[in-house]
Order: sequence, then C-alpha cells, then structure tokens
Amino acid sequence: MSEHINPFLKPYGTPHDTVPFDRIQLEDFEEAFMEGIRRDNEYLEKTINNPEKPTFDNTILNPFDENDGYYDLLDRVSTVFFNLLSAETNDEMDALAQKMQPILTKHANDMRLNPQLFERIKKVHLHHRRLTPEEQRLLGDCYEGFVRSGALLDETGKEKLRQLTEEASMLSLQFSQNLLKENKAFTLHITDEAQLDGLPETAREAAAMTAKEMNKDGWVFTLDIPSYSPFMTYSTQRELRKQMYMARNTVCTHDNSENNIEICKRLINLRREIAQLLGFKTFADYVLKHRMASNVRNVYRLLDNLIDAYKPTALQERDELKKIAKKEVDKIYPWDSGFYSHQLQMKKYNLDAEMLRPYFELSKVIEGVFGLANKLYGISFKENKDIPVYHPDVKAYEVFDKDGSYLAVFYADFHPRKGKQSGAWMTEYQGQWITKKGENIRPHVSVVMNLTKPTDEKPALLTLGEVETFLHEFGHSLHGMFANTRFESLSGTNVWWDFVELPSQFMENFAIEKEFLRTFAFHYQTGEPLPDELIRRIVKSRNFMVATACLRQVSLGLLDMAYYTKKDTFEDDIIPFEKKAWKKAIIGEQLPDTCMTVQFSHIMAGGYAAGYYSYKWAEVLDADAFAVFKRHGIFDQKTAQSFRDNILSKGGTEHPMTLYKRFRGGEPTIDALLKRNGIKRETKKA
Repeated sequence: MSEHINPFLKPYGTPHDTVPFDRIQLEDFEEAFMEGIRRDNEYLEKTINNPEKPTFDNTILNPFDENDGYYDLLDRVSTVFFNLLSAETNDEMDALAQKMQPILTKHANDMRLNPQLFERIKKVHLHHRRLTPEEQRLLGDCYEGFVRSGALLDETGKEKLRQLTEEASMLSLQFSQNLLKENKAFTLHITDEAQLDGLPETAREAAAMTAKEMNKDGWVFTLDIPSYSPFMTYSTQRELRKQMYMARNTVCTHDNSENNIEICKRLINLRREIAQLLGFKTFADYVLKHRMASNVRNVYRLLDNLIDAYKPTALQERDELKKIAKKEVDKIYPWDSGFYSHQLQMKKYNLDAEMLRPYFELSKVIEGVFGLANKLYGISFKENKDIPVYHPDVKAYEVFDKDGSYLAVFYADFHPRKGKQSGAWMTEYQGQWITKKGENIRPHVSVVMNLTKPTDEKPALLTLGEVETFLHEFGHSLHGMFANTRFESLSGTNVWWDFVELPSQFMENFAIEKEFLRTFAFHYQTGEPLPDELIRRIVKSRNFMVATACLRQVSLGLLDMAYYTKKDTFEDDIIPFEKKAWKKAIIGEQLPDTCMTVQFSHIMAGGYAAGYYSYKWAEVLDADAFAVFKRHGIFDQKTAQSFRDNILSKGGTEHPMTLYKRFRGGEPTIDALLKRNGIKRETKKA
C-alpha cells in the first residue's frame, strides 16, 4: 500500500490544476493549514527584513500574486475547506473548523497588525514609482485594508482588536453550524395519504423518495426549499402548513444548543466595537465607506423611496389576497399567504409553477443557460468527467472562449442534501490573475444551489423560480469566468458588494423572454415547446405580487441597518427589536414567536452585514442595464461585448460607477425598475 501524500503540498496534476477532491483526506486539511501558516510567516520575515528600500515591487507584489513558481498554500487549502464546509460538511469537518478558526484568525491578525510590514506598505503608499491604474488600485486597497484591520492602532488597541475579531469569527462559524443543524433536524412525516390533499404529483414523489432515503414509510417533507415551498403553496392542510411555517421561522430560537439569539446580539456588539475602535461611529459607517452607497443616508433614501413607490401597490395586493381567502378563512396568517397567492395567481392568470415544470427539465435548462452564454458571448461548455468533483451531484465543465481558447472551469452543484447549507451561491476554487511571465491563470468557479431533485419516476423538473435562481448564480459565475485582470485580489467578483449583484440579477431578466424560452423549454416527455399561451401568461404575470416581494427585501434591508447603525451597546431582545425595525415595510401581521435574525446568514455569517440593501441597489442597476439589451435585442452581441468588456472582465480595477457609466453612458435611474415592475413614479437617482 503506497504512503498517502497530502495533495495540497504538491502540484495537483489534474486537468487545469483543479482540486483533487478524490485524493483529499480529512487530516490533510490541518497539515496544510499549519504548513501554509508556516510559509506565510517565512515570507513575512523575508519581507520585513529585506534591506532594500520598500518599493511597490518588493513589498506590495508578492509570490502569491505573481505565481512565480510558488502558490499561496494557505489560500489554497482555506478555499477548499470553507467551500466544502458550506456545500458538503459533516461532524468531523465542523469540529476541525471549530479548532482551526481561532488559529486562522490569529494568523490573519498577526499579518495585518505587524508594524514592520505596515511601515513598509506605508512608505510605498507615500512614495512609489509611476503606477498603472490597476497597480494604483491594488496599492490603495492594500494600504486601506491594513488600516481597516487596525494597523494604525496602538498596542492596546491592537490587542483589543485581536480579541474582538477572534471572538466574532468563532461566533459566525457557530451561527452557521447551528443553522444547518436546525434546518436539517426538522421533518414532517406523513403516513396518511389524505393529508397530501392539494399537493401536486411532483411534491408527493419527492416526499416519498425522501422517506425512502430515511427508511420510513409514507412521505417526508423538509425545510429545504424544493420540499417546503410546494407544501406551503399547494397543501390544503392548514394545520400542517402552520407546522411547517413555524418550524422554518423559529429555527435557532429554541431552548437548545442551536439557539442563535445570544450569538446574534454578541455579533452585533462585536462589530460595533470593532468599528468604533477603528474610529467609526457605527459598523454601517465602517462598511459603507467602501460601497457605492457611500453612507447610511443614501441607503435609507433608497429604501424609503422603494417603500413610497411600492407600498400602495403592496396594500392592493394584500386586499386581493384577503378577498380570495375570505371564502374559506376569516383571517390570513403567514402560513396562508403562499396558498392563497397561488389561488389568486390561478384566478388572474391561470398559471402556476406546476404547469411549467414539465418544460423545465434540468438537463434542458442547463443547455438553455449555456446556450444563452453562447449567444451573448460566444463561449461554450463541455463536461469533463476527468475533473474530480466532491459529490456525485456536481458536474464539472471546461469553458471555452469564442476563439476556442480555454477560459475557465465551471462546477455546478444542483440539489439539496444533508451536509449542505440552504440557499444558492457562487464561489471560486481558483481566482484569475496574470503572472509576471504573462501567463493568464484562468479561474475555477462554482455555483451551489438547492434545486428540485430527480425522483424514481421523473427527472429533475424545475420551477420558473428555480430557473431564475440558476440564471442568478450563473451571472455571478460569468463575472468570475470573464475576469481578466493582473491581480487576483481585484479580479472577478472582488468588487464592492452593492455592485456584485449586478451581473447576477441582470441574468434573471432573461427568464421570461420568449426568445430565450424558445431555446430550451420543451416538454420532457413529448418534446413539445412551451406553448405561446403559457409564455404569454408568464409575461403577463411577471409582476404578480411584485410590490409585496419588494417590501420583503426592503424590510430585510431595514433590519440589517437597524442592527448596524447602533452607536451604543445592543441590549434589546432580538425578537421584539426585529418586529419594530422593519415595521414600516411590513403589511401583514407579525407573529410574536417567529424570528428572521437568528437565521439571517447574509448579515450574521456572510459578507452582507450593513450591506443587505445591495440587492435592491443592484436591482436598479440591472433593470437599467437590461433596458439597453431590450432596445438593441436581448441577444445583441455588440451590447453583450460591451457589458463583458466594461463590467464583467474588469473586476474591482476601477470604481464601479465608472465601469457602469462606461457601459451605459450615464448613471442609472430608478425609472427602468419602476417601468419593469409596473410602478409609475417620478425619476429618482439610485
């Protein structure tokens, strides 16, 4: 038996140097982490002891950026480990994360708070050779990154910052692990077929398959969206809908080890303390310094404008819902909204998700999404089964540019499973950069989703909403795949967070375009194309409950800002605070026991703290940008090339508004969004 060699410590020897998931063992991670830290420290010592005068080339540039025969081992192993922690974890991985997180945070602080290293960076910042715009951006980001990490603090301040950041990193990890455990712990087990009343065949088959996988009789429903959403939409069993709703909306509030309430309170205070230690009034002020919105006032202006524009229509939508529900119930509760929304949609448009599912078979949707990228940008995708993957659900593709040259590796991970967080996201296993020898290192990007699974009877048949989710994450992946910058830290999706959602939300626009649907939407059994009449109803129903959906997003933005604009210690009870924080965007009844905060990963464990408004900010941009395509044709390659050249390939090399104006010819207004949503209002600046 040959001795196992840690794959992180040598060249991978795989197609395109992709991660050798099939050769990685759990113990490899810790060994590679510690060796990566050792190499970092060795590099740090060489840099700070360099007798030469600090320059851009010997201080800001490093072997990791330049890839001159050396790779950043710590980045390499961290990327794989933390990506898998979200997509394919287990108890052993979780335990290792708990062990390594404080070590990694301490190491990051050791690097960022090293006074000799910062002194060299500061000298380069003040005195440097003539730099290219991209080099100037890198230098500015580097200097500012150290400052924002505490480099200007005195020793007492640095020690305090270490304590705060180490505690915050551990709590963020604990938040995510608790949420995953709570979400996966709940099941609704049904053995009486009468309790399936109203549920479509696809939902029944999926629940039967889940029960079979769990060695149970009957049907099992979970809190994963492909299971939860159809149940809440179609089940006539109001008490069971209530049970499902309350399970989902009270996760991490129970009296057990997965309760996230105190963790959230502590995270809010830790981030406020960090910001104030660094000289900012609030954490929101700290975050927004590097955002398009630039300050709290502009965020609230956007959210308030959206409330003013959409709330009257949302109230009308609520009245319509009450009217249709009145025949059966005296009062609408949150677990009734999806059920009666479906009835209203059927009454107004004779359309629901199940009518469309047969036309959205996953393999055809993949062909359609890839075909869209080909029509717009000329790129093509070819599955390569020699590229290792971390789970059988994952498919790996080589991506080729319009001239036939290799562009990227693209992983797609489609379905929910036990060790996978809920939701959908895009990530990278390798970023893009150009070595000093001129080699363009191409990216390895991945989209992770929780789409409807195939059953014993049927292939994976998606809803239109799931098609939109795929398009959204694919938009992020295009941002990564088209990256073409010199430095990895400025490439792809390394942009300000209220700009990062533009490429993703932009792609969602295609979901209801007839020309696009005609390329892939064929009945999985008969091969018949999606009928014109159904397409007409899709387009007509585009804005169904759109104002209610908008206010939901705005309410989450308000909640986020309420926490992170706090100047004083947060001592409130989370649940009542939440109800008050978003009240002006809420049009329905709030239940006293439900809580969003404790499962709001975006702002507690993700990168959206004081930034959730970004989705609405970027929506203004995406509607404005798509209007150009509508004017010239949705497959217009000249417009697409401009979008690629000016936005998708530039990463964070310039200010995002500069990039946007270069594509659009001017700053965006809210007009295109209001027009798309059927809301009429006077022009407002984003």
